[in-house]
Amino acid sequence: MLLLILLVVVGAFALGALLGAPYLPIMRRETRGLLALAELKPGQTLIDLGSGDGRLLRAAAAQDIRCIGYEINPFLVLISRIVCWRYRRLITIHLANFWHVKLPPADIIYVFLIDRYMARLDRKLTAELTQPTRVISFVFAIPGRTPARHNANTYIYEYEAARTRKA
Repeated sequence: MLLLILLVVVGAFALGALLGAPYLPIMRRETRGLLALAELKPGQTLIDLGSGDGRLLRAAAAQDIRCIGYEINPFLVLISRIVCWRYRRLITIHLANFWHVKLPPADIIYVFLIDRYMARLDRKLTAELTQPTRVISFVFAIPGRTPARHNANTYIYEYEAARTRKA
């Protein structure tokens, strides 16, 4: 029985890595730097694709930012819902594979994906975004796109709305 439980837990974490978003908790100083670079204002919306244990969501909500997290690992969803309870009016966490979800409008989308999935992410965002959106990628650049800003480990891209490009 213990072996089965262990396999389920390990499998849940492996699934995230296989789909491109491994669980690697963001450090507090990186969170502060990322939020400063994002230049979010109270009332704006942040989407975290692969929100893990909710660290970024909590830090953003503390600045009165509305947050939406997508996480495929049910254990991390449970943990993040518990630790984000204080900000439950600002944070929504979905147990979902973000590849199969139509993303709602947001001011910022944050992602930490494995390099080989970045082109797929670009196609998804290009097709789905309904308003101009800044996309922050931690560590890996989006191929074929020039970042509007970047620092040592974070890239910020400006995406147009899909309907604007079609006109």
